[in-house]
Amino acid sequence: MNLSNPSTFNLQPSTLLIELPTWLGDTIMATPAIENIIKTVNPKKITIVGSYVSTNALKNHPKIDKIFIDNTKKSKNRLFATYKLAKKIGKHDIAISFRSHFFSKLLLFFTGSKKRYIFTPSLLHSFTANLHQVEKYNYFINSIFKTNLPPSDLKLYLPSIKNSLLPSALNLQPLLGINPGATYGSAKRWYSKYFAQVAKHFSNNFKIVIFGGPNEVSIAKEIENFLLQEGVEPINLAGKTSIEELIFYISKLSLFITNDSGPMHIAAAFKIPTVAIFGPTDYSSTSQWKNPKGKVVSLNLECAPCMKRVCPLKHHKCMKDLTPNMVIKTAKELI
Repeated sequence: MNLSNPSTFNLQPSTLLIELPTWLGDTIMATPAIENIIKTVNPKKITIVGSYVSTNALKNHPKIDKIFIDNTKKSKNRLFATYKLAKKIGKHDIAISFRSHFFSKLLLFFTGSKKRYIFTPSLLHSFTANLHQVEKYNYFINSIFKTNLPPSDLKLYLPSIKNSLLPSALNLQPLLGINPGATYGSAKRWYSKYFAQVAKHFSNNFKIVIFGGPNEVSIAKEIENFLLQEGVEPINLAGKTSIEELIFYISKLSLFITNDSGPMHIAAAFKIPTVAIFGPTDYSSTSQWKNPKGKVVSLNLECAPCMKRVCPLKHHKCMKDLTPNMVIKTAKELI
């Protein structure tokens, strides 16, 4: 994990560079560790670098001074692009990456930062294998600074949204958000019709809001059409929100039904009552962290968690056999 000279470093550096995880959910799960870094070293300047979604999730953090978006993966010559990005970022007293990719090592090296630390799961002690991802990130930070700080709650700072896509009349109406997408792969996605049936069931008590990224517009439209046929008019925000807007709107929900996804972790940060649907992924390591109002629904099949993007057995029973009634029953426990 330590790619620098292991000599003792100054615990009050002037500058700190943090490379964030690529995915939205992983970035949010890294926030307790990031808060512990800041608490431990109290740097004068903090720079973050990462994907568009990860950097935008944390751009409202009051202690972050500079933000760089890493688009080097799209470059024809990624090595040269990484070098150029590193020179833009510049040298920092301490550089920490929550990624274990080869190009993350190069990025930190090219910045010229003397103290460089890379999250390397294979170098973590074996007992961390069964820990939650939040705990793994936090263990990484404790191992760097020789501290024993526990991971706190997830931490997101609310943006100020001036032109809301939600009508102001909804301020007094309970909102049920549904999130049918999951970036990792189709195996993580519960079925559109199932989501629609759950939304229909609660439509007399909640205004329905559909969430989704640019690649999930068609899924969200299927749900919207089903609800319209049932006489329910939802608000479909799929493909219409920035990351900041997504954070803002999820923070306003009264109830959230979601796949294992980045938005699920946004809801956890704000303690939103949430039903999280897990099929092929491991809820013991990526479920909502410290959300007392969060519940997991899973069939716990023998083939799960397979951690595959597409069902390797071709039957997808972990999601297909997980019925809307199961989710409705769990959601009622949160209302």
